[in-house]
Formats: sequence, C-alpha cells, structure tokens
Amino acid sequence: MNAAENGLIPGAASSAGTKAYAGRFAGILADEHFSDFLNTRIKLSSLGVGTFPGAVDDVTDVAVAAIVAQALRSGINVIDTGANYRFGRAGRAVGVGIAKAMAAGIQREEFFVVGKGGFLTFAEGRPEDPLAFFREKVVVKGLGKEADLAQCVHCLSPEYIAWQLDTLRAQMGLETLDVYLIDQPEVHIPVIGKGPMYDKLIDVFTMLEAAVQANKIRYYGISTFNACRVATDDTLFQSLTSLIGLAEKAAGQGKRHHLRVVQLPFNALMPEAYTRFSQVTGQGNIGSTIQAAFQLKLTIMASHPLGKGLLAREEVPSLLEAMPELADAAQRAIQFVRSTPGIGVTLVGLSMPRHLADLLAVARQLPLPKGRYLAMFEKEE
Repeated sequence: MNAAENGLIPGAASSAGTKAYAGRFAGILADEHFSDFLNTRIKLSSLGVGTFPGAVDDVTDVAVAAIVAQALRSGINVIDTGANYRFGRAGRAVGVGIAKAMAAGIQREEFFVVGKGGFLTFAEGRPEDPLAFFREKVVVKGLGKEADLAQCVHCLSPEYIAWQLDTLRAQMGLETLDVYLIDQPEVHIPVIGKGPMYDKLIDVFTMLEAAVQANKIRYYGISTFNACRVATDDTLFQSLTSLIGLAEKAAGQGKRHHLRVVQLPFNALMPEAYTRFSQVTGQGNIGSTIQAAFQLKLTIMASHPLGKGLLAREEVPSLLEAMPELADAAQRAIQFVRSTPGIGVTLVGLSMPRHLADLLAVARQLPLPKGRYLAMFEKEE
C-alpha cells in the first residue's frame, strides 16, 4: 500500500529540507541552534518538544496540538512522543499539530519525529486488572505472551511493538517516523535477567530492521531511564557496545544496522551520563555514556532537563551564577543541558503553550562556551 492509498503523509526529514528550514531562522535563533544528525546532514534543532506530561483530557489535547504546531513554525523541528503517553492520546494530539503546521507551509522533509514503544498503551487510564487487560488486548490478538510482560506495564515482543509503531504512524498521519525507540527495556532485567532481555531485544531489533526496509521508520534506538546512568555493577546497567552488537545481529551478516539514537535523562541533578565513566568507547577506552556515544556514532537525546519540574521551581546556585542573563530557573536548566558537549537534542516535555516561550528564549541564546559550562561542575564539587 503506497502513501496515497493508506492516507499517510509520505517522506521523512531530509538534509535538503532541514537545511532550508534552519536557513529560515538565521538571524532569529542562535547560529548553533541547529546541528547535524550524525553524518546524515539532517539539521536538528538543539531543543525538541516532548509530549509526555499533561492531563488525560480534551483541553490538554488541544494544548499539545497548539504547542507542536507553533514549535514547528518557530524553529523547533524535533517532536517526541510515545504510544503510551497520556494513555494513547499524545500521538493523536501530535498528529493534529503536525497537520496544522503543514497547512501553514511546513514540509514533511523539514521536521524530525521520534516515536516510542514498549510500555502498554492503556485506554484512557490504568485498568483495575492490568494482567487481564494484557491477556485481552495483547495475548488473545497474538501480539505477545505473558512471558513478554514485565511488571504488568511493559511488553517486549516484536509483534506488540510493531503494533504500537503502526498505531503511532496512523495517529500522526505519517508514513515514516524518523526514529522509533524502545522505551526502557531495562524494566525486564529484574524479572528475567539481562541475557534473556537481550534475546528479546534482538527479536525486536530484527523487526525494526524490517520496518526500516518497509519505510515505516528511518532509524531506531532505545530510550532509557536508569540503564545508561548507573554504575557498571548495577543490574540495570546496559553498555552501548552490547546494544550495537545486538543491532548487528538483527541486521544480519554484512548488513549495516540502523541503531542510531540513545535517549536518557540528563539535568543538573542527574549528570551521570556526562560524569560517570562506565562505557567502553569503541576505541579501547572507558568514558562516559555521552563520550562513548559520540565515538560509536550514536546520537544522544536528553530527556528530563527540568527534573520533572523541580528545576523549574528551584534554582541551582551554580546555574544562576553562570547564566544570570536568562529569565528564570527553567531557562537556565534547559540551557545547561543544551550546552552539554555531546548532547544532540534536549527534549522538554510541554503541555501548556506558554511554556514553549522558555524553549524559544533559550533557542535565541548561543550554547554556553565549554569553559563556562565546566566551571559549573567545579563549583558544585
């Protein structure tokens, strides 16, 4: 079925499209606001819109759609959502926002969409009996087995994650997502162990490689909360080289895999991806997750820059001293993450249009010089 037949908008972010997009904001946003996505020459904004937060209601749907549309018209060309976000409503709201932006002249080749799957998509709220829900909505439909379920919230089966991918594509009206991430696969480790979890990931990655060939996605990756921040002796730790090894197996001998993105939390209170040396870099060295990702040709997308809102409410003294020119604690927290060497995109979860102003205010600023950035760590020691 081609794009015309299935009603989905064809295309994906391209080097030419994103270059033209970035060019329209020259002199409006900071020169370094856009950077290349690895070696693709696709220009990504340093800040992106996340769509996790917000109430499960029509008012929030309208707000999220407005945020997405305005962001795309204002120089933010990275949008992130998940199949489970706001119990499945976030993807639809993003789709409405994308349609509005495109009606205003934004082209599909100018923006970059990140989707996620893995956590169960509950309808409108968590059911009283999640296991019964899983059996009815997943097992009976052949999308997974109880052995694929962890903590009654996460399913690591290729069939279910493929279903979530197709659901997101339909909700957003897009033939192709630029990146699709497996969200927090590490939640399976306490249940089945790391080895069996990796076995499941190979099967999921194999499905994602097929999705690339089917033009449903361009690239894939993982989104983590703990796996890339904890120490190596923590049971939840995952090495980037191991993940690449799984992707190589999934792609098949002699074929190039499409694992390109790692998303992880990073902020002034959770700096481990930059400060903890726990990863093999691919060059025989040990470095931070961010350093290793750079050498392994993976892009880091940072989530939780505001620490679930805490850093918008409370000032960090070193950030205030380093960035007095910014208007408030939220802008300083975002600028801190955005200025971190090696972070490609900083994703900020938004559910109220007025908060988009903070992103655009930061986008008008140059990232902090490296010396000024490192000085903040010295002051915190």
